[in-house]
Amino acid sequence: MHSARLLVYTRTTAYRHDSVPDAVAALRAQDGLTVEHTEDPAALEAPLDAYAAVVFLSTSGEVLTPDGRARLARYVEAGGGFVGVHAAACTEDDWPYYRDLLGARFTRHPALQPGTAVVGDAAHPATRHLPPRWDLTDEWYDFDAGAREAVRVLLSADESSYEGGGMGADHPLAWCHGHGAGRVFYTALGHTSQLWADPVFLAHVRGGIDWAAGAADGGGLGDGATQ
Repeated sequence: MHSARLLVYTRTTAYRHDSVPDAVAALRAQDGLTVEHTEDPAALEAPLDAYAAVVFLSTSGEVLTPDGRARLARYVEAGGGFVGVHAAACTEDDWPYYRDLLGARFTRHPALQPGTAVVGDAAHPATRHLPPRWDLTDEWYDFDAGAREAVRVLLSADESSYEGGGMGADHPLAWCHGHGAGRVFYTALGHTSQLWADPVFLAHVRGGIDWAAGAADGGGLGDGATQ
């Protein structure tokens, strides 16, 4: 197993997920990952080159200073990995670059409930271990636009499997793409502490981290840099 040093950032200035401590603990328990966890925006103002990836783990609201925004953008553009989990899509609404970095913005979600995620690309390390149809309980985020044209969609929601979906037949849940010389992975899943104890979900997140950190091949499109 490779070794990767991560900066895991969980600052919130809006909704705070109760699962954050369990999520951080689950990442710390992963073999081969060295997790430095912070909620201090000054940590994003310092050089980030020592990290294989920066993970925004259920961040929310405006969480970066202007210097932190500039530093994060330079890091990814120069080849750093970026991972967004769940409420990372509810973050930095006042920074247009962040939407392009992540690939979409959260708009709403229905009540927490069981549903089905459908694997659309089984070649990626975040999805290659999953069954074609994966049943789980989460919030089933909707986004401002279908991300498919700008990113490589790995996992989608089957809106017929739950109540209140708002995107229709094309509802991405997890995706990846190249950004500058860096790699970006996002998953909308991860609301509950129970998921962070689920080895199937943890393998999904770990596969995304490994890919973003450059430690795993993604099986094709999305592995290279884009502008």
